[in-house]
Amino acid sequence: MNSEDVNKKHRAGFVNIIGNPNVGKSTIMNAFVGERLSIVTAKAQTTRHRIMGIVNGIDYQIVFSDTPGILKPSYKLQQSMVQVVDTAFQDADIILYVTDVVEKRGKSPEYIEKLNHSSAPVLIVINKIDLTNQQELESIYAEWSTLVPGAEIFPASAKEKFNIDPVFDRVLELLPVSPAWFDKNAFTDRNLRFFASEIIREKIFLNYEKEIPYSSEVVIEQFSEEENLYRIEAVIYVMRDSQKGIIIGNRGASLKKTATQARVDMEAFFQKKVYLQIFVKVNPGWREDIKKLRQFGYIQE
Repeated sequence: MNSEDVNKKHRAGFVNIIGNPNVGKSTIMNAFVGERLSIVTAKAQTTRHRIMGIVNGIDYQIVFSDTPGILKPSYKLQQSMVQVVDTAFQDADIILYVTDVVEKRGKSPEYIEKLNHSSAPVLIVINKIDLTNQQELESIYAEWSTLVPGAEIFPASAKEKFNIDPVFDRVLELLPVSPAWFDKNAFTDRNLRFFASEIIREKIFLNYEKEIPYSSEVVIEQFSEEENLYRIEAVIYVMRDSQKGIIIGNRGASLKKTATQARVDMEAFFQKKVYLQIFVKVNPGWREDIKKLRQFGYIQE
């Protein structure tokens, strides 16, 4: 097949991954892309940004988007996260709605309504089927068939990478004929600074409890490339002095642990040595501060 024939048959589009918190959206995205782009932890609301993962073939380009979990916002940061989800309904070529065998069917009814009125094809992935049995799965499948009768439904286990390929194959079939939206060598729309901050933020979610992860934000203030390493300086913003003390820990032990874990993961992700320094600062109202949220990339101009 020559290049002209490939261009005529080339398919490309945006597959937006939507669902409630903790159903496995990020795990599914990472499984599709083959790169660890999205934070995966057991805590809800881990994903704050819309993160694109790009899968390229000779005659296709799939742009997967991981989005924040659906929630009822309590402050401006969460409002910006909800806006990301709403936008993802509007600009999708294909909607991949992720649920699991644990959550209540029909949760977030306003979004079920959006699925039923979507002009884009809807694929529902029932994730974590390794946590249930065949009889229960059949019941869950039937409920979703009634809730969103126009959707195609795929039971799967993203963690075990079970039944992910049929979802990917169906996405390929549904992609519109289109030229590529991004360079064919790209695997994400985000830069290395972004992933450095996300890796640190993931360690905060893993190492600290209660309100600490939700009150924290990571900003990369310096990111420079030298011959043999990346030199990175990061700031963790928290909302109270007491939170700063918890992040740092006794004689700096907690912060050292977080920084060491982050550096190891960065070196694996960047495939290069990393020199990492992390500082902690207090900014009491950053989650409600429009200027700060814009600076952190949550609100677009």
